[in-house]
Amino acid sequence: MRGLQAGPRSVAVVALFALVTGCGAGHSDDSRDDVPETATGSLEQLAGKVDCEPNIQTDADELRQANCRNDDGRFILTTFDTDRGQREWINEANDYGGTYLVGRKWVAVGNPKVVTALRGRLGGTVEESAHHSGSGDGGNGNSGHSGHHGS
Repeated sequence: MRGLQAGPRSVAVVALFALVTGCGAGHSDDSRDDVPETATGSLEQLAGKVDCEPNIQTDADELRQANCRNDDGRFILTTFDTDRGQREWINEANDYGGTYLVGRKWVAVGNPKVVTALRGRLGGTVEESAHHSGSGDGGNGNSGHSGHHGS
């Protein structure tokens, strides 16, 4: 894979998202009631729109990531340098399950309640991914997942 490559740091990041979000099922919430136009901007600008003081965890050329907390709860906000980098990241993250709010070159990850609240301020599309582990862990996040499925 070119662009963002899976390494120990990206696997750890995705594993962290799985812990924060839990597991989901299904794909998308396409309801359009009271959803604003999808927000754009830097990580700091997006965080400001949802009343979060971002705690930057990753500041790299290809992506920036911050832990956030506001009145709705905890979430992780990630911005990407390219659309392709964002899609590759989402494809890798889907192996771990979770609920994602997706905008152009950004993703917010949190539990479904938090993601729904964020969507009311940031717009975007909700994506839910099923957990793809065969370990029978009961969805507790301790999957023992050792790699990614080929495409």
